[in-house]
Amino acid sequence: MSNPATGIVLALSSGLALTACTATDGDLGRPRPTVWSQIVVPQAGFWSATARGEQASYFRLTDDEEQMRDRAWRFVMPGHELSVFQGELANLAHARVLPAIAAAGNVSDYFNALTSTSFASQASRYNRLAEDANADRLLIGPFRANANRVVTMDRVRMRAAEASPDAAGKQEPAMARVVENEGLILWVCERVDFRIRSYRYALTNLVVEMPSREAVRAERAIMALEAEAGPLCRQMPLNGAFREGDKRPAVYKG
Repeated sequence: MSNPATGIVLALSSGLALTACTATDGDLGRPRPTVWSQIVVPQAGFWSATARGEQASYFRLTDDEEQMRDRAWRFVMPGHELSVFQGELANLAHARVLPAIAAAGNVSDYFNALTSTSFASQASRYNRLAEDANADRLLIGPFRANANRVVTMDRVRMRAAEASPDAAGKQEPAMARVVENEGLILWVCERVDFRIRSYRYALTNLVVEMPSREAVRAERAIMALEAEAGPLCRQMPLNGAFREGDKRPAVYKG
């Protein structure tokens, strides 16, 4: 017998995929805010994550938590616009309707998209690569600052939940939210690393297929992106909500 929760998730997933195609003109290309995206999608994500045994909190999002999720969207989405299907999977993963692994992709996807699109010259492909790497770099700093505020407030949250008898019964959803927040930060780090590897794969293969002086500019852009990603993914003092030494991809599990 099929699991009723599974049927609900599949139905919601189909609805999300259909609506996402027509509502993507929000800030930075994010889906435009609608009743569906603001109310139905978060609830679908909560119940889907819970059904998978992942940590999920019913707490309302703080302004910083909501902003951090908006900023994460850029890095979760594919680095190219060729595959609509991959974009919809990433949207559903960002909403937690699907697990994070659904947005994985292959490092060759970006190169394949870059070379299958019509460009005026080989320089245009290198320029597009450099522009994409630079755009990612410029968005990492704001995300890092946002994530730092969330991590700091999570420490305050847990101290208050553990210290006050007035917060009885709130410790579990409080910890679930801390795990959600840290999981999202780790997931963004994972996706940034994936983008860097995708850009390097694309650059190497472009040089092999069509050598150009423009490769130098693209290489510098990728190196700058790597330097900017370091403080986020190797130096941020997280709260340790994920088990130490756990090397699994971040999927919001505690």
